[in-house]
This record gives sequence, C-alpha cells and structure tokens, in this order.
Amino acid sequence: MILLTVALVGFGWVKGADHVQVVWDAATGKQALQVARVQKKQAEATVQVVTHFVDRIKVVHDTGDIIIKEVSQYVPSDSCLLPAGFRVLHDAAASNAVSDPASVANAPAVAAQDVAATIATNYRQYFELAAQLEALQEWVHAQEVSTHNE
Repeated sequence: MILLTVALVGFGWVKGADHVQVVWDAATGKQALQVARVQKKQAEATVQVVTHFVDRIKVVHDTGDIIIKEVSQYVPSDSCLLPAGFRVLHDAAASNAVSDPASVANAPAVAAQDVAATIATNYRQYFELAAQLEALQEWVHAQEVSTHNE
C-alpha cells in the first residue's frame, strides 16, 4: 500500500512538473514574441523620428544660412560701431553669466554688421537645438506609445 502511494505521488509529481514546464515555456515564448514586437515598433518609431528630425534640421540650417548671408544687405558694412558695453552685455547674455563691469574698459567696439551676423548665427543655433529637443520629445513619446500598446 505504501509502495502504491509513493508510486502515485511520484507519478503526480512528475506529471505536475511537466505541466508547469509546459506552461512556463508557453509564457516565456509569448513574452519573447511580445518583446520582439515592441522592439520592432520602437525601431520603426526611431527611424521615423530621426528622418523627420534630419529633414527639419536641414530646413532650419539652410534658412539660417540664408539669413546670415543677407546680413550685408540689411546692415551695411559702414554702419556705426556699437559701444564696447554692448559687446560685453551681449556676450554675458549669450553665456548666461553676469559680466564683470571692468571688462567694458578692455572690450573693443564692434561693427553693427558683425553683431547682426553673430545674432543670426545664435538664433540659428537656438532653432537647431529647439528642433533637436522636439525630436527627442517625439522619440520618447513614440517609445512610450509603442511600449504601452502591447
């Protein structure tokens, strides 16, 4: 009787273990398939965002180049010189640092055409960075959507 009980328990144990293994393998396979689908969607989203970003950054860069080339048309080279204080203030604003008042004494005056070209270049860089940030936000959102839609 004990031998029969041990045999039945052993048989049940083996069958139960086989069943658990089959369920485990099925769940693992299902998860692997789901991960593959998510990775595919994320890769597609990345390609789409990068393509859109490259197109957008090219437009921003080209437009900025045109504006910079037009500086000489709008600000003649014989325009007045801007005082040294303007240069110091502009440089401080561009670097987001408070300027040293003594630096005005050592700063040369600056031509209006140079100022216009520098400002146009700075704005082009701003718009390029803004486009980069928008693309990054798009990418993060696309990754989130592709992950949560599975």
